[in-house]
Amino acid sequence: MSQRVAIVGIGQTYFRSKRPDVNIPEMCHEAVRAALEDANLEAKDIDTVVYGNMELFEGCYQVEMWQSDYIGGYLKPGTRVATGGTTGASTGVTAIEYAASGLADVVLALAFEKQSEGDSRLGLALAGGQDPTRDRTLFFGAIGPSARAATAYMRKSGCKEEHAAMLRLRIDRCACKNPHAHLKLGLKTIEEVLNSPYLVTPLRLLDMCPTSEGACAIIVASEEKARKITNKPVWVKDWEVMHNFDFGSGGFDGLTHTEASRILYKRNGITNPRRDLSCVELYDPATYIHLDFIECLGLCEKGEAWKLEEKGFWDLDGECPTNPSGGVVATNAIGSTAMVRQAEVALQLRGDAGDYQISRVPKLGLATALGASSWCVLTLLSNTLD
Repeated sequence: MSQRVAIVGIGQTYFRSKRPDVNIPEMCHEAVRAALEDANLEAKDIDTVVYGNMELFEGCYQVEMWQSDYIGGYLKPGTRVATGGTTGASTGVTAIEYAASGLADVVLALAFEKQSEGDSRLGLALAGGQDPTRDRTLFFGAIGPSARAATAYMRKSGCKEEHAAMLRLRIDRCACKNPHAHLKLGLKTIEEVLNSPYLVTPLRLLDMCPTSEGACAIIVASEEKARKITNKPVWVKDWEVMHNFDFGSGGFDGLTHTEASRILYKRNGITNPRRDLSCVELYDPATYIHLDFIECLGLCEKGEAWKLEEKGFWDLDGECPTNPSGGVVATNAIGSTAMVRQAEVALQLRGDAGDYQISRVPKLGLATALGASSWCVLTLLSNTLD
């Protein structure tokens, strides 16, 4: 990067299954206003805006053009991003690239989803070239691939349904502490999870992420501007993007996470990820995928994640907290989901996560993103420039 870049403002809406109280521009305004207030900036201070959402899910196209005056984009250059499930992270990285290149000093990145405006299932079918009246494969969508990923992980690791349920209890405890989270179920026992119905064996209803609505915004700035804006900048250390067009696994096999993290760690001198990373926000559409991706990121040996779950290694007060926000299994407004991972890591590094702040002193954090064809985006953030 020609210029070093920091996240200087963070804003989120609250997330629910439906937000009938607002239209799309009003919902996005909530996140942008929160990010501007967090950075103590005004709309006039923003040089350019990067927008991201899965427009097929809403059936509303080029929404950046008709909501500009709601989000401070009026008469400002803008860019629209859509990369499937990774859209939120791609939007954030695009904003970072603008600031790093010198094309803009202060950039607003906004990602959102309001699926009740349309039909996300139809959008997924059309994106995959399916005839929704005839084709009934298990690939398109998240449930089928997640179930196959769950079966594969159980076979290779020895994980049982009880271990996935144990993880579900942990992330629900975290979500209940997060004011923005969607599902706050107050789960108390493993049996509550195991009594939820199967979607596709072995995946149960409570193992799977919800369909949420909401928005997330981050403001990034070049180093000179960042130091003037805030005394708690979160520096962008690095990022890595990778794809693997493997429809046989549904794209949830973690191969790209393994290779992308290896490259990212090598570039940044990370030799022991579990020691060096203060926290990790995983894009985990299902509990079993969460456990698998812990291993793919090198946080433990293969087949060990569920065993360390039993010992509390991934808890808020554990050796390497994963998804202290509650993660995707608690909140999943798809267009914004991956940006929420970036925002939540930044909050932890600033020490501003409130009731779900990790007990470990935060220094370095990793946010992941996952999309079809194993599209993977890893974003490495730090509270120092070391």
